[in-house]
Amino acid sequence: MSEAHSLDSSMERHEMVIIGAGVCGIYMLHRMLEAGVDAVVLEAGSDLGGTWYWNRYPGARFDSESYTYGYSIDPEILAEWNWSEHFAGQPETLRYLNYVAEKWNVRERMQFDCKVASCVFDEDTNAWAVRTEDGRAFSGSLLVTAIGMLSAATYPRIPGVEDFRGEAFHTYYWPQEPVDLDGKKVAVIGTGATGVQVIGEIADKVGELVVYQRRPNWCAPLNNGPIDKAEMDRIRLRYDDIFQQLEKTPGSFLHGPDRRVFDEVPEEERLAFWEDLYASPGFGVWLGNFRDVLVEKEPNEAYSQFIADKIRERVKDPEVAEKLIPKDHGFGSRRVPMETNYYEAYNRENVQLVDVNETPIECVTETGIRTSDQERDFDVIIYATGFDAITGAFDRIEFQGLDGATLRDKWFDGPVTYLGTQVSGFPNLITLAGPQSGSVSSNFPPGIEFVVDWATRLVTYMRDHGYKRVIADKEAEALWTQEIKESYKGSLLSTAKSWFTGYNSNVDGHDKMRYMIYLLGAPKYRERLNAVADDDFEGLHFD
Repeated sequence: MSEAHSLDSSMERHEMVIIGAGVCGIYMLHRMLEAGVDAVVLEAGSDLGGTWYWNRYPGARFDSESYTYGYSIDPEILAEWNWSEHFAGQPETLRYLNYVAEKWNVRERMQFDCKVASCVFDEDTNAWAVRTEDGRAFSGSLLVTAIGMLSAATYPRIPGVEDFRGEAFHTYYWPQEPVDLDGKKVAVIGTGATGVQVIGEIADKVGELVVYQRRPNWCAPLNNGPIDKAEMDRIRLRYDDIFQQLEKTPGSFLHGPDRRVFDEVPEEERLAFWEDLYASPGFGVWLGNFRDVLVEKEPNEAYSQFIADKIRERVKDPEVAEKLIPKDHGFGSRRVPMETNYYEAYNRENVQLVDVNETPIECVTETGIRTSDQERDFDVIIYATGFDAITGAFDRIEFQGLDGATLRDKWFDGPVTYLGTQVSGFPNLITLAGPQSGSVSSNFPPGIEFVVDWATRLVTYMRDHGYKRVIADKEAEALWTQEIKESYKGSLLSTAKSWFTGYNSNVDGHDKMRYMIYLLGAPKYRERLNAVADDDFEGLHFD
């Protein structure tokens, strides 16, 4: 082990170091402090909130119902907190997380502006040496990652990005100070979930908006609405039923699959059902459908045609409408962006859609963007170009385990884990929202609540037995990873290029299938992890 990474007396020592102060890190710290564990959180941002601290772009909001997104375990918080919308915006969500942190008194155990650069396991002491980019150093017997599945923003590979003299930023790094877009010439590159939210929000506020699209997504209306006091009181009375419903559905959302078989439902009844789904709020349009729509080609093609016709109804220019309809994947085989006035934006005279497959972007210039057919000047360029999902945040930190092995190298061709929470060769590392975990394929707070509770059970087990080291068995890891791969065979998700399947053309080596998420549903994931814990954490070695 190099001297630079050895444990030394100057390090701030703790039982546990947690990386990340978002939804997951806040809850993990709370549970550890309850259990009497000396834990510290290291957060790259200047304050807590994770996703909801960074993503301040116009239109940023939930796509799961607000009252299903918050923590379920604190009756006092449930009784006191009032949501103002069915799908809350970023400012309200950030206020909620700050409110929770104050109630749980966890802020004082967090260190901000603390971007972790390296984590190296010291085999002599069974502890992790953690160093930050600004030179701070910590040690922890246990290292826990709560670094977010969509926290490694990627810029497009376009020459000249650094040359632009106007305002330019990735949506993830939207400035904290207000950005004046009134009357400005604005470009948005990207029409994924973030781009869809931004475009729908700013189209009527800017002077001119040009959208550069490479690959359209299937989008559906969010159908958001306010929550008044009377409705919030009714929701509060239903919390027990709501959380029970979340435990039953595959994605921990309110919306679960309709068990009827597509072919057995008469066409008139089927179309009426789809109309109801399209008019309903949230993910019902995606997850509340006939189950075989997301599994079998023929039902999926029929539903995709239904959604395509909705796009044609909403977009006045037939040529533009066709460009907004995906041709390379069926509806729901990628995560569906939920939108508000997105398609209507293209009916405005000040909005133009550029298909970069027809006229590719050649470069960003000092004054704007040049495509193969023309150059356009802009005041602001917004990069809505997504993330190196799930593993990207891990790749940006140097994790070094036994014998100098790095996590980046081990996962280059795709993640390999046990239960999505442990990695062989990396002792005392718990990846709470890591790849192949059930939490990254479900409504996030219910998913991480369970994983954190399981991790708390693991920490308690180690304490009770005097264990100083835990590491995943290689064979158990291989079997779990194979199980993950097998789960993709029963889903149309494996047919589309998306962050679910590990594709990202802006990242080297991510141009192939990588098995990133657990697809067998949250109930089966909870059942499996509980069974492992009940069997003295089968598949884990303790020392």
